[in-house]
Amino acid sequence: MTAQHDGRPVTVMVVDDHPMWRDAVARDLSEAGFDVVATAGDGPQAVRRAKAVGPDVLVLDLNLPGLPGVEVCKDVLADRPELRVLVLSASGEHADVLEAVKSGATGYLLKSASTEELLDAVRRTAAGDPVFTPGLAGLVLGEYRRLAGEPAPTAADQPAAPQLTERETEVLRLVAKGLSYKQIAERLVISHRTVQNHVQNTLGKLQLHNRVELVRYAIERGLDDA
Repeated sequence: MTAQHDGRPVTVMVVDDHPMWRDAVARDLSEAGFDVVATAGDGPQAVRRAKAVGPDVLVLDLNLPGLPGVEVCKDVLADRPELRVLVLSASGEHADVLEAVKSGATGYLLKSASTEELLDAVRRTAAGDPVFTPGLAGLVLGEYRRLAGEPAPTAADQPAAPQLTERETEVLRLVAKGLSYKQIAERLVISHRTVQNHVQNTLGKLQLHNRVELVRYAIERGLDDA
C-alpha cells in the first residue's frame, strides 16, 4: 500500500548517525512507497536539511553527534510547526521518551520494532496520530496530566478562550482521551478528513502548533475526564 498524503506519496527524512541503519530504514521506507527526500547523520546537518526539504515526517534518532535529537526536534519545529516527528530510538528510558514528547515529537518507537511496525508508525504519524511503543503511551498521557497540573506562567494575562463549536469540542475531548483520528471518525460517524479539519480549525483558534499542545490544552480544562 502506497503511503499517501493529500494524494501524493508521504515525504520522509531519516536521521541517524549509523550509516548502515540509516540506509536500511530509508530503503525499507522507499520500498513501501514513501518518498525519502533526505537523510542526515548528525544534528546540525539534520536541522539544515529538514528546514530545506520540509518532509511530512522526520524519523529521528535521539543520540546524534553535534546536536542532540531533542534539540533538532525543537529547532526544526520552531521553523516548520506542521512537520511531524517520529523518534526512532534504542532507548526506552522514560526520561528520554518524555523529553522527546516535550520537544514536540508526536511518536516514539524503539529500534527493536519490526519493519512493519516502523512502516505503520510512519503512516500513522503522517496522518497526525500519536504513535508510541506499547507501554509508553500510558507514561506519556501521565506526563500530560502532570504538566497540565502546573500553572501556566502567564495564565492571568491570557484572553478568554476562543469559542469552539460543539463538534470541535467533541473531537478535542476524544483527542484528549488518546483516540486516533480513525477511532474518532468511527465514533462520530464522520470521515477521517473531517476529523483532521476539525483538529486544524481548533489548533488555529487556540493558536496551538501540534497535537501534543492540543492534548495538554484539553487536559488542563478537564476534557479528558468529561
